[in-house]
Amino acid sequence: MAEAVLTDPVGLIVRMVSNVEKHLDAERIRGVVCTLVRTRAGRRNLAQALHDDPSLLRTGMPAAAFRVAKLLMALHEAGARDTALPRCGGCGRPRPYVGSRTGGRWGCSPCFDKPAVCAGCHQQRRVVSRDRHGLPRCAKCPDTDGDPLKELTALITGHDPALDADAIRTALARATARPAGQRRLAWAVIARPELLTGAGHEAPTPAVLRFIGELVAAGAVTVVKPACPRCHGVKALSKLLDGKRICRACFARHAAVPCSRCGAVREPATRDAAGQPLCPNCLIRDPINLEVCVGCGRRQPVAVRLADGVRCNNCRPKETRECGICGRTAPCEVSRATGQPWCERCQQRWVTCSGCGTVAQARGGAWDEPLCARCTNSDPDFWGRCPICETTWQLSPRPCQRCVLAQKVRDLLGDRTGGIRPELAQFQEALTSAERPDVALAWITRSKVRVLLECIGRDERPVTHDVLDQLPSGKVLAHLRSVLVATGALPARDERLVALEKWITTTVQARTDPAERRILHGYAVWHHLRRLRRRLGEEHTTQLQDLNVRCHVTAADNFLTWLASEGLTLGACTQGDLERWMTDPAFSYRDETGHFVRWSVQHRHAHGLTCGAVRWTGPQGTIDSEKRWADARRLLNDDTLPTADRVAGLLLILYAQKISTISHLTVDDVDITGDTVAITFGTSPVTLPSPLAALVRELVATRRGKAKIGTPDDVPWLFPGGQPRRPLSDSQIGTRLHKIGIRPQQDRSTALFTLAAELPAAILARMLGIHIQVAVQWQKASAGDWAAYAANVTLRCKSEIS
Repeated sequence: MAEAVLTDPVGLIVRMVSNVEKHLDAERIRGVVCTLVRTRAGRRNLAQALHDDPSLLRTGMPAAAFRVAKLLMALHEAGARDTALPRCGGCGRPRPYVGSRTGGRWGCSPCFDKPAVCAGCHQQRRVVSRDRHGLPRCAKCPDTDGDPLKELTALITGHDPALDADAIRTALARATARPAGQRRLAWAVIARPELLTGAGHEAPTPAVLRFIGELVAAGAVTVVKPACPRCHGVKALSKLLDGKRICRACFARHAAVPCSRCGAVREPATRDAAGQPLCPNCLIRDPINLEVCVGCGRRQPVAVRLADGVRCNNCRPKETRECGICGRTAPCEVSRATGQPWCERCQQRWVTCSGCGTVAQARGGAWDEPLCARCTNSDPDFWGRCPICETTWQLSPRPCQRCVLAQKVRDLLGDRTGGIRPELAQFQEALTSAERPDVALAWITRSKVRVLLECIGRDERPVTHDVLDQLPSGKVLAHLRSVLVATGALPARDERLVALEKWITTTVQARTDPAERRILHGYAVWHHLRRLRRRLGEEHTTQLQDLNVRCHVTAADNFLTWLASEGLTLGACTQGDLERWMTDPAFSYRDETGHFVRWSVQHRHAHGLTCGAVRWTGPQGTIDSEKRWADARRLLNDDTLPTADRVAGLLLILYAQKISTISHLTVDDVDITGDTVAITFGTSPVTLPSPLAALVRELVATRRGKAKIGTPDDVPWLFPGGQPRRPLSDSQIGTRLHKIGIRPQQDRSTALFTLAAELPAAILARMLGIHIQVAVQWQKASAGDWAAYAANVTLRCKSEIS
């Protein structure tokens, strides 16, 4: 190709036409060319044809690319006089309209319409139609073998009573406008009625698929859209392969070959001069496809074509203006949907549409009242459609984010044929049906997530917790495991307990002395883990329970390490050695170490050692009731704080609830009856005062976790967390409370101290869900000993009677 053909095909065409045509100016010619041929490849082909034979503009004689004939016809419609009309390749006459044939031939209808033997009169005549058997018919012998449209209407109404004749005729007209096409469609369906009930992938023409889609949209019950015979997804079947119509994604996977440049296995976008395949990325970045950006002056891939020339992605026109949606002053583009400027943040924002309630990308409206594409402009002809699903309304011709997500998930989890193992079907459905496909797409494209999903998809073993335990551990695997559990691909498991068991095993195995290893194993496994499992039952381990075991095992391990460094063993340790360790600067975990010492003596691992337990005598910090009520008033009245943080803080301040209890509250623990809101912490429900009750009502209605994948609509937790079907963790609630000025440990002590002074221990235990002994200890610490008070009242009554 000539250099001008590659670098500036439109300019070359305009110059060549201007040399011949004197009645149109250059801008008018450029407009005709750009309107007629919109693709870069098409413009290059047209420029090459004119460059090879400039006389085509004066003669209009074939053979040549049909684009030349289209250009000549378009120029004459625009008022050209000097360029020739295209001439028929048969009769040689100039014609205002010509059709095309293979081999670069074009011509008029009388020359191209070849006569054939009519099936009616058996004469050699011009063919005007064909009958249901595909035989030619002349104008005098129309097909009289029944009315196919009436037969089609009777067939469909008999199969699907929900459709009437008017709906069928409307669907037929929308599927294909030409009468001949409608007859062919009707004959195809009459011959094979099963095309309407699932076998549509075997349709002889695409019009049958369009007809089925229109019937379904009209309310058909038994008529169904066909599924792709390869991936079994119900989507647009736009490609034909081996006589069956398949979806665009399956065809792309079938046609995928390694790119000759980058090696990526993708469907070729084109082929180079040697016939080697090129992927889309290599095509747009090929040096011959780079054009000079009018913004930066560099040869770059073209991002947009404007009136002043092409621009790269960095130089796309973005004026600093006030965004028509969010109102910010930022670099903006003008929306083709609203004609208003909108910033990059609003272009990428996913919202709940204020008009129809669907979750989609914002395309209009305001920041507080966003609108989706359908509600921004309800004209279906204004919007394009996703080329794969044909349902997403958009202006871009590229596949929508949900279809891109579905393809990537299938590539990661599928086998070589694209099939998904049955145990991963629910997981795949959860990923592809995520409410926010952009979030799911961003997650699966992370390198660590992609590697894990590929390992799961390629592993022929069933997906189990043991299989996942063999993969590299970390937060990514933990989140992936939680999604698999939430979608039913894996059973639920106490992950905190499993992690604790692995940590204990590692800690025990790290000890080199067999005797020390045996002692530490007995203390960690047979004492702490056994008690923990018995206490848990069907529940899962809390963070405090996990931390308690770890602290005790760490204290025992530290003490054994110190003994080994001093050349001692636990059996030879004396009271003096123990007291020397307790005065060591590295000494920590005093209470936990004492527990290990007492356990060792009880199990005869040590002799003659004493380490008394320190009894709890009351809160150590300051009891500040004024701060408690000030914090409560702030949380009740400060609307700038998140509702979840306000409710969690008030439950801790007013009702002395532990963070672990707050995090595991469910909506079933809240009873809303009329104007009354009660919540159950222990065995007796507590009726909430009206300000707090209103906040709890709002939280129940608006609670929403951060998990976007695998999260059911009926999340039971009052404080849903970042992983599907899991509540907000203790540490996360604690961090959020610290940020709003709440000190959980100190403020809960203040609340318990105050409540214990006002309520009997039995009532306190039932209402707050704490152990009766804990309630009694707090009551004694607060000097609110109701038992002594009752005894004094009894004695006073007896003395009065006597």
